[in-house]
Amino acid sequence: MPVLPIEWLGDETGHLRLLDQTKLPAEIAYVDCRTVPQVIEAIQLLRVRGAPAIGVSAAYAVVLAAQLAPDATFADALRIAHDQLFASRPTAVNLGWALNEMARVVRDVASDSPASRLKALFARAREIELEDRDMCAAIGRHGAPLLTSAKNVLTHCNAGALATAGEGTALAVIFEAARRNPGLHVFADETRPLWQGSRLTAWELVQNNVPCTVICDNMAASMMKAGRVDAVVVGADRITANGDVANKIGTYSVAVLARYHNIPFYVAAPTSTFDLALASGDLIPIEQRAAAEVGRPYGIPLAPEGAKIENPAFDVTPAELVTGIVTEKGVISPVNVSTVRTMVGG
Repeated sequence: MPVLPIEWLGDETGHLRLLDQTKLPAEIAYVDCRTVPQVIEAIQLLRVRGAPAIGVSAAYAVVLAAQLAPDATFADALRIAHDQLFASRPTAVNLGWALNEMARVVRDVASDSPASRLKALFARAREIELEDRDMCAAIGRHGAPLLTSAKNVLTHCNAGALATAGEGTALAVIFEAARRNPGLHVFADETRPLWQGSRLTAWELVQNNVPCTVICDNMAASMMKAGRVDAVVVGADRITANGDVANKIGTYSVAVLARYHNIPFYVAAPTSTFDLALASGDLIPIEQRAAAEVGRPYGIPLAPEGAKIENPAFDVTPAELVTGIVTEKGVISPVNVSTVRTMVGG
């Protein structure tokens, strides 16, 4: 039985079970969430992570909120839950998208019976999960041909099944390409400071029998210079109207290196990751995380007390460095305002 990062147990009165990704690869452990605060904690502590997976988890959290909401104050209780979930991680746009989808259902069923409201919300949350699964498969189909001639692909952070409800975004492209070309090899950047590449991406690749090599983040340049990287594929947490891409910190560096070495740099993301209300990446809010993640990861002191630490979770890659964006609708290339709006709409 495959390991599921997100699973709803039971009917609309059930609860959410999340794979605790902070324990991987050493341990497979789960967290059962029955309240909104429990889901928020899981999101903030990165027990569940990846823009699509956060969105799906938040949708199910709204169902949990509806289970406990007093009938007389249903709308107010759901609005509070919405706002608390929305604030849990500011950069990933899928979170807001999923919550807005659930808010539409809340408005539509506000005058219905508690049982009917709960069924309707659960149905939409389930749809969001299944839609994400289908989008991952479509992204894989559209993106795999881009890697037809590639022997070695580099990826940064984790954009696989652990970050979505399906096979992932960047990894969906890689998995589908590997099925067509079993000789494909993947370099997985370790992705400091929390090692999502070495802990999570490499784990997924090994589980799926895709040959992979973990490298430190600062090794990418030498690998490219030596001709050992044929393409780069990464995911995204938010993409603006002009095609600027917010993704895990370090992605921008990889994109600059890829451009210098004439290596195609692809981004894979569903259209729900696009935020057309933002004109450019300069307007994307960048989450700042705890200094301890850098200075004392997993309790191990790696920086002296008294040293200042910066820990932005994301950076922004300008559209001009992106060869193409792979969506469930097709590939956007070249990447600019016109091509983004043509593919995504709006």
